[in-house]
Amino acid sequence: MKAIAFVTQKGGSGKSTLCINLAIAAIESGRSVCILEMDRQATITDWAEHRDTEGPEVAQIDATQLDDVVARLRDFDYDYVFIDTPGVDSPGTLSAIRAADLCVIPCRPTPADLRAFKPTLAAIYRLEKRFAFVLNQTPPRSYRNRDAADGLAVLGVLPDVNIVMRNDHQDAIGVGQGVTEFNPGGQAAREIRQLWTWIEKRAQFNNKQGQAIRNVKVA
Repeated sequence: MKAIAFVTQKGGSGKSTLCINLAIAAIESGRSVCILEMDRQATITDWAEHRDTEGPEVAQIDATQLDDVVARLRDFDYDYVFIDTPGVDSPGTLSAIRAADLCVIPCRPTPADLRAFKPTLAAIYRLEKRFAFVLNQTPPRSYRNRDAADGLAVLGVLPDVNIVMRNDHQDAIGVGQGVTEFNPGGQAAREIRQLWTWIEKRAQFNNKQGQAIRNVKVA
């Protein structure tokens, strides 16, 4: 079982929506997924309560429970556990990073978001965890996307797909679905499937980023 944590100490970056959509894409590709929600806003729990289709399993936990719950989940043969974290600096975020095989850092192409992830990235470096940025909620076309991608690529790994801000994302969440269920042929669904394929390949690496991480400093 691989643990994937969605982390950034910035509210509104789209962690919960991204977590939901990637979980559904993973299930559609034949993987079993459990979501652990550490955010008190309970976006994912509310989504699950409005869901008519079975899965994924969702549980709300706090930082003190995380290690024990992840250990117990290994006995249930899940392929992945996704960990959704609060958008603030909290013990929960640090616990999720520590438990993760891969940290996904959603980031919108705005100056505020590009500044806000630095404490998260510093913790990831310190714990020598694998990570990847995801440009999330981007405009369809903008110089901001290019500039943000260039900056993030210097600091770490970035997939070759952005998650564009599209109505399908919020419409799907509102009816308890993932975007690949709500509009399977839409562009939003294609972007999520492409991103999941990339993230799964990255999560399967067993080695840490090791020396490369130790040599990088966050300003």
